[in-house]
Amino acid sequence: MHVRPLFLAIAAALPLLPPAAHAVTAAVDLDEVVVTGTRTPIRLVDSIAPVQVINRDDIERSQASSLPDLLRGRAGIDLVNQGGPGKLTTISMRGTESDHVLVLVDGVRMGTATAGLVMFQDLPLEQIDRIEIVRGPRSSLYGSEALGGVIQIFTRRDQGAATPRFSAGFGSHNLRQASAGIGAGGERGWYGVDVAWQRTDGIDACRGSATLFAGCFADEPDRDGYRNRSLNLRGGIDLGRDLALEASLLRAESENEYDGTVFGGNESENLQQAMGSKLTWAVSPRLLLTAQAGRSYDRSDNYFVDDATPRRLLSEFDTRRDTASLQADVDLAAGRMLSVGVDWQDDRVDSTTDYDVATRDNLGVFAGFHGTFGMHRLQASVRHDDNQQYGTHTTGSLGWGLALDHGLRLTAGYATGFRAPSFNELYFPISGNPALGPETSKSLNAGIAQAGDGWHWALDAYQNEVDDLIGYDSGFNLIQADTARIRGAELTAGVDLVGWGVGVQLSHVDPRNRSEGPNRDNLLTRRARNSGRVDVDREFGAFRLGATLNGAGHRYDDAANRVRLGGFATTDLRVEYAFAPAWRVQARLANVFDRRYETIRWYNQPGREFLVTLRYAPVR
Repeated sequence: MHVRPLFLAIAAALPLLPPAAHAVTAAVDLDEVVVTGTRTPIRLVDSIAPVQVINRDDIERSQASSLPDLLRGRAGIDLVNQGGPGKLTTISMRGTESDHVLVLVDGVRMGTATAGLVMFQDLPLEQIDRIEIVRGPRSSLYGSEALGGVIQIFTRRDQGAATPRFSAGFGSHNLRQASAGIGAGGERGWYGVDVAWQRTDGIDACRGSATLFAGCFADEPDRDGYRNRSLNLRGGIDLGRDLALEASLLRAESENEYDGTVFGGNESENLQQAMGSKLTWAVSPRLLLTAQAGRSYDRSDNYFVDDATPRRLLSEFDTRRDTASLQADVDLAAGRMLSVGVDWQDDRVDSTTDYDVATRDNLGVFAGFHGTFGMHRLQASVRHDDNQQYGTHTTGSLGWGLALDHGLRLTAGYATGFRAPSFNELYFPISGNPALGPETSKSLNAGIAQAGDGWHWALDAYQNEVDDLIGYDSGFNLIQADTARIRGAELTAGVDLVGWGVGVQLSHVDPRNRSEGPNRDNLLTRRARNSGRVDVDREFGAFRLGATLNGAGHRYDDAANRVRLGGFATTDLRVEYAFAPAWRVQARLANVFDRRYETIRWYNQPGREFLVTLRYAPVR
């Protein structure tokens, strides 16, 4: 199926839609406060960097079954999945690599120090209250990894009287899931506890080939199951004298089956954990001090088992990341703030694989400013990182915005970014290269946006030049000789149309290999040039109906652009019925037309699926 004509038609028709009298789910709350783009709270309308917010109501309304399912098709995001639910899922943002996206959970930096990846598929949706997505480099505030963008996940924060909640569901491939929690909050403090569980028999992850250098090097035509258990604890207390302390813990354990060999395994047990604390002190009406400390932990144990072989451990990779920061926010004048701070990070690896170096630390200092000058908005930041492995690196950003009449806004920005090489790239036996330095980028962004009563739209265009990309030479040695030029544009829009909430997100990206050699000017692998989604929702009394059209154009699975994976479009339908004030039943039919497609060659994707969920959550 060719999806480009469909997306172009939607984009052309959108400005012709008449706005309705009031906003519903498609409209953006421009007074909403976001923190990820500047490390300080600002209104969404004041953000110069493109930011998208997904709140708890959006999550439940979508009836998504996983975090990747929730994120797919959103502006600037492209997903690659290795065979269905629970399988390794990587995210490319604005055409960059999957390890160019910084992921935070309640301010705690996530990701494995060995591979440099976050296991998005294991982060449980039921524990998430809100997601902020910043597109484009933010290294000048966060340091390494924020080269393509930042995704920050916030767990639930309860207010009001103690309120329990509960959900249970079942679906295709023998999917079973359940969650329960309770939370409360008042003037002096708040707390919350949630647990969740999910299990599925899955699908056959790989259509299989034991041929050398083809498929997943194995032919195992069976279902590859997945299990996930998670826990979230959080709380906060007012200590008096303008002091407040809060802490959180998110722990997700998973068991995953996949198609593999005796060398790489076919089962894994994984753990992701983020715990952190934050102390804030309002020293004066114009000075706020924030001290944070956190630890993220990632463990992956890989096993092999078959009918003739007992289950045995093949490898174990444990990484620990400790972080601490101190930040001062100074209110210089009305609408103008200066932030200065220092970040410390320590990475450690404990593995059955012998790394020559298993620890490293990083110290970063930063300063940021954002302010309003009449119709003009200015945001600027600079950061200097000193890393134990590769030395020092400095990044910066400068953004300008102009607020015009009739809700029209213009923005422009320039930013540099970088990513530190992972432990695997530096020190993995035989293949590692300890001489590697950071990958770097220079990015430009220009945007125009407008919002009114019940409608909004925004168009952003960008170019990102990425240098010193880490890759392999003809002898399979890791070197830094690759460069890329990525250009693209994103359209986001929403309108309340005669009671229907319509949201549109379209992305076009042209990620080109600019390295010398036979692949020069080819498209970077596994990135669709065109992608997007359309969400339509409406309430009819106790009923809520919705649909999502999600699609992506073709992509190439190899650097030579010879292995072409076709584009696809899927349609999801959903219905919800509130049969009592605190009770709802939801039903979703995903991929209604049973579209077959791949985002990685040989790896299957689910066909038509259903999910039924019962929810209990009293209205506060």
